[in-house]
Amino acid sequence: MNKAESEKLASQLVHLGYQQTEKIEQADLILVNSCVVRQSAENKVLNKLHSLKILKKSRPDITIALTGCIVGLDTSQLKKKFPFVDYLFPAGEFPEWLGEYDLEYLLPGSPQVAAFVPIIQGCNNFCSYCIVPYRRGRERSRPIAEVVAEVTGLVKRGVKEVTLLGQNVDSYGNDLPEKNDLADLLYQLNSLDGLLRIRFLTNHPKDMKSRLIQATADLEKVCEQINLPVQAGDNEILKAMRRGYTVEDYKSLVAEIRARIPGIALSSDIIVGFPGETDQQFENTYQLLSEIRFDKVHVAAYSPRAGTQAARELDDKVGAEVKKLRLKRIEELQAKIAGEINAKMKGKTVDVLVEGCEKGKWTGRTRGDKIVFFSDAGNYEYKLVNIKITHTSPWSLTGSLDQDNPFP
Repeated sequence: MNKAESEKLASQLVHLGYQQTEKIEQADLILVNSCVVRQSAENKVLNKLHSLKILKKSRPDITIALTGCIVGLDTSQLKKKFPFVDYLFPAGEFPEWLGEYDLEYLLPGSPQVAAFVPIIQGCNNFCSYCIVPYRRGRERSRPIAEVVAEVTGLVKRGVKEVTLLGQNVDSYGNDLPEKNDLADLLYQLNSLDGLLRIRFLTNHPKDMKSRLIQATADLEKVCEQINLPVQAGDNEILKAMRRGYTVEDYKSLVAEIRARIPGIALSSDIIVGFPGETDQQFENTYQLLSEIRFDKVHVAAYSPRAGTQAARELDDKVGAEVKKLRLKRIEELQAKIAGEINAKMKGKTVDVLVEGCEKGKWTGRTRGDKIVFFSDAGNYEYKLVNIKITHTSPWSLTGSLDQDNPFP
């Protein structure tokens, strides 16, 4: 989300006559886009602002703007704390001083073959550990026509894959007068000529409806890949997290998805060491991952975020070493599972959308969001190619051009 917003703001600045510079000392305007999902990320932003304060003293003519999740709806406290910042505006908003945003203009060279497109801001769920609703506010969806217009413009400039973004993308359209949902948007985007792939994230298990699952199954451009954060595999922990579903609900949802979309690649997020998590409750999470067998799992150790319910009401009693050990066990388990899943792809041919060249090898992703490397003297940048997999690992696949099945 932050990357997409940064590209959008940078494009508009260039459109207004600015040029990007690699050296901060040469800048006339510095735009800081902040992420504060974790305390370490917020600390990084605060350190950057303190360094900019020193720069502002030596160059009072410089303009500093701050956006992202550190900027809430009430900016009065930030203005007092950072009086040297000239402009403050919340994440996802487009400030008046940048003029009217031009959907037809994009920063040259960015985006390239794949682009992120935010379609909904904010979240109404208020999970006990999450700061997002307090910083990005309640859910606000963009009209379907506006999203389609933006994606149409991206496709005209060579984009072949879009990822639709939202803190809770499943809730898209609930606040629109027409009550269109994400499935409606997918059906419209699927008809765009030149667009090859569509993805969407992040999903909330309690809000994922059967209609969206069916649209993913039916539409040829929507990739067979879903990110479905479970966060924990124990009902008491899920209740303390205020996730709004049980382990049984989650398993039922996964069963429905796999029944309707054979070959679906599922990824998930896990938090270990949530306040009060016992050894047995962690083992329940470990067992759930062993049973479901995700293609990817992003795991993090719990850390309290000031302003959230968990930070206010729950004691962070699980020790740092225990969190570290639990995180390591999840990572080792997932590496084993991913390795076994990917090993089954050896000898198969997959279509890969090439994103670029890395260390002398072409690299891209499958429809299931698996990274693929291959070597060839030709130029395959931004092309769709068929690759026969010759080597697998938990983290990537390696192959060669399938000469018997060239992509049409």
